[in-house]
Amino acid sequence: MPEQDVTVGQLLLAEYQSIKDEQKARIGFRDNLLYVTLGVVAAVIAAAAQAKQASMLLALPPVCVVLGWTYLVNDQKISAIGAYVRDELGPRLAVLAQPGGGFQAFGWETAHRGDRRRGSRKAVQIAVDLTAFCVVPLAALVVFWVDAGSGLLVAISGLEALTVAGLAWQVVWYAKAP
Repeated sequence: MPEQDVTVGQLLLAEYQSIKDEQKARIGFRDNLLYVTLGVVAAVIAAAAQAKQASMLLALPPVCVVLGWTYLVNDQKISAIGAYVRDELGPRLAVLAQPGGGFQAFGWETAHRGDRRRGSRKAVQIAVDLTAFCVVPLAALVVFWVDAGSGLLVAISGLEALTVAGLAWQVVWYAKAP
């Protein structure tokens, strides 16, 4: 069997396909984390209300922080893949396609970022992320504090509040990244 030479362009296109597949999988996983969070929140609130135990609400902050952090990390990787395609892979492939310049590979990776409504969509997404992963668990803590139980649980709830606040800061910080 004769050997087939693999070109740099073929390698770059294979890399593109591979990382776009990863990006697509991460988008699906990330988006499902919001639904999982809503389901967990509903289940914990229902269980706490049925048992009339506000202390059960203390389960929400750690769960929301873990799910929120996982969401945030996946969102960052999704953005990093897009930046890599825009800034590294696309230009390298464009040089191979048209050595004289002028060709832009993977134009969608840049074009969709120029939408004039992008800023408002990002602001709404920050609000959704903060609500799902930070406001809801903080509200659960407030309900618990109103019905405050033992000193140990109050101390734990204080640590949970700090953790949720840290996640909120990370959500805002990551959203400001380019």
